[in-house]
Amino acid sequence: MRIILFLILCCSCSNSEEIILDESKIKPLKTVQIPFDSSITSIHILVALCDNENQGIVPVPKSIGNGQDPTSNLYWGAAYGIKTFFKKSKQWELIESSKVSESILERLVFKHKSRNAYLIADAYDGAQIKECTENFFRFSSGSRKSVISLDEKRIGLGGNANLIAYIGHNGLMDFDINEEFVSKDEGTKDIISLACYSKNYFEPHLAQAKTNALVWTTGFMAPEAYTIHDAITAYLSEKDNEGVSMAAAKAYSKYQKCSLGAARKLLVSN
Repeated sequence: MRIILFLILCCSCSNSEEIILDESKIKPLKTVQIPFDSSITSIHILVALCDNENQGIVPVPKSIGNGQDPTSNLYWGAAYGIKTFFKKSKQWELIESSKVSESILERLVFKHKSRNAYLIADAYDGAQIKECTENFFRFSSGSRKSVISLDEKRIGLGGNANLIAYIGHNGLMDFDINEEFVSKDEGTKDIISLACYSKNYFEPHLAQAKTNALVWTTGFMAPEAYTIHDAITAYLSEKDNEGVSMAAAKAYSKYQKCSLGAARKLLVSN
């Protein structure tokens, strides 16, 4: 059996390295595992940067709609973007930032201040939204797993993460994905998808992936960071699906100034 391991070294400013195992390229003769510390709760967020030119969205101001510049992007560096919001959070500490590849323009690694938990957020070039979406499905099915080594810790990433999330435009409104995403794991994978109508569009692709959707959406929405921030807080407090989706809805109601009832109808779980 041929095992393909890709070793990706982050740029010189980074102290971490990632090992990726793509099970779709391995003959199913033997289960292969990359060892990591299962006592660490890991959360992997994939962000498709907002992109006026390459996504079928209602255009936003150029300063926040450049999908090749994370710095001020609506979903990353803007006031309610993942990077800015989590950096200001009292619960999380940013410990590393690096560029991973031509597709992943920036990776952030956060450590929770009171729990044994890490959050890894990847900013995908907005033009690579299809790759970002496919990877979310691959990770959710467990077909692509990786481990990030950081300060002598080995943290589960991709299909090894405890919680996998997608943030951004719903690219399935613009393109099709023909790949099948069949579960490679015995248990279910916790996921969150914050994109317009993500339940309608994402659920069919995850039908064979054994996922537990903590939060996904039934309509148009603004996938800004406060929603997932509070959902993760509830998740780390071991709330059930109802508790996690309620926390997400309360945050959305607060920042979007809509009724809690409307937010509850928009943000639902399995």
